[in-house]
Amino acid sequence: MLENSKAFSSFSVNDLQQAKDFYSNKLGLKVIDNPMGLIELEINGSSNILIYPKPNHEPATFTVLNFPVDDIEKTVDDLTAKGIVFEQYSGEIATDAKGISKNPEGPMIAWFKDVAGNIISVIENK
Repeated sequence: MLENSKAFSSFSVNDLQQAKDFYSNKLGLKVIDNPMGLIELEINGSSNILIYPKPNHEPATFTVLNFPVDDIEKTVDDLTAKGIVFEQYSGEIATDAKGISKNPEGPMIAWFKDVAGNIISVIENK
């Protein structure tokens, strides 16, 4: 029934202008103003992702957006230079000093939060 539908994702933020600035200036993404009062992230090869304002927004406790990258070390270094702070985890998904989880049973991945506290990751293609 839905196998031919071009699905897309969306999530909320508490301040649309701050989100627009973050995704555009910190992450370097193309951000489009949508006439419905929200913004869209235009990502090559993907459906646009909608971000909508929600006055009683609560940050997601799970990863809302994953960015596959070819070189996670370089990506983390570049984002850190732009002021992105990577999460530090211990236990099963322990991260190194840079915030990269190098679990031998899975891909290398690092998590950070957007300005609304939503969790985003960069994950190495391998």
